[in-house]
Amino acid sequence: MKKFKKFIYILFILFIFPLNVLAYSDKLIVSGENIGIEIHSKGVMVIGFYNINNVYPAKDADIRLGDYIVKINDINVNSINEMLHELNKYKGDESVKVTFIRNEKEYNTTLKLIKDNNTYKTGLYVKDTISGIGTLTYIDPETMMYGALGHEIIDKNTISRVEISGGNIYKSNVIGINKSTNGNAGEKNAEIIKDAIYGTINKNTSSGIFGKYNKTLSTKNLYAVAKKDEVHLGNAKILTVLNNNIVNSYDININNLSNNSSIKNISFTITDKDLLNKAGGIVQGMSGSPIIQDNKIIGAVTHVVVENPTKGYGIYITNMLEEMEKK
Repeated sequence: MKKFKKFIYILFILFIFPLNVLAYSDKLIVSGENIGIEIHSKGVMVIGFYNINNVYPAKDADIRLGDYIVKINDINVNSINEMLHELNKYKGDESVKVTFIRNEKEYNTTLKLIKDNNTYKTGLYVKDTISGIGTLTYIDPETMMYGALGHEIIDKNTISRVEISGGNIYKSNVIGINKSTNGNAGEKNAEIIKDAIYGTINKNTSSGIFGKYNKTLSTKNLYAVAKKDEVHLGNAKILTVLNNNIVNSYDININNLSNNSSIKNISFTITDKDLLNKAGGIVQGMSGSPIIQDNKIIGAVTHVVVENPTKGYGIYITNMLEEMEKK
């Protein structure tokens, strides 16, 4: 999964009074399988602007980067095709009413289209779909809900979390690895098999993506869920795919634990010589790789430290599960 670069790459609960009871299972089917990901934005996402004869229509309309256009002239639009269909009705004799979402609030504005070469243009760059790859972390065998990535999907143009209307996860074949080096995070190269849908996506959150898994399950990789106080410093392993679409385990050492973040809870170093030789450390696409310790699932890989890709971070598995359970 492509991610943006700062110092670090970012490689539901049922309440019954008076006790809080978690609805997720105490054992999960642990994966580590590479997956293709495709999400559809909630409306049409504005990702940039262009001028038309030195005019920027969006500036006068106060449309900003990261806004989601949801209506044109009071007609709902959920895709670029639907948006274009409504805009093509424009005859140049009136402005277009645009309804958009910004920071979860709805606004209305008027957008004046500009005629250029007999075509009316908006001055907006937009998209409605984002695709990439990542790693499937777990499936709950009782609810068939899954969790993956361990972090949110961010649009590289707006540097913000994508508000989604839905999406799918697919089978994905790893065909090669661009190795990480100090100062540069590598990546998995993979193809997405669109004919093989593994499940739907209904949530894109800071703790991962979640949805319904729809393939037949095998319980051979059933692991108990570790509580936060059971996780400790020392040896552990991650499960991920580097080649031949085979999930293998690789040794790591946990250096530090923290409850001060919702996602960067587990600091670790890759110690496995095979992984270091093949990938140079953590690479993009490993996000969501399960972390196993004492034969329990304790978390998932989320970040790589770019300056030293042998080091990374992970999220506690309980944080992922609690986010999955939220309504």
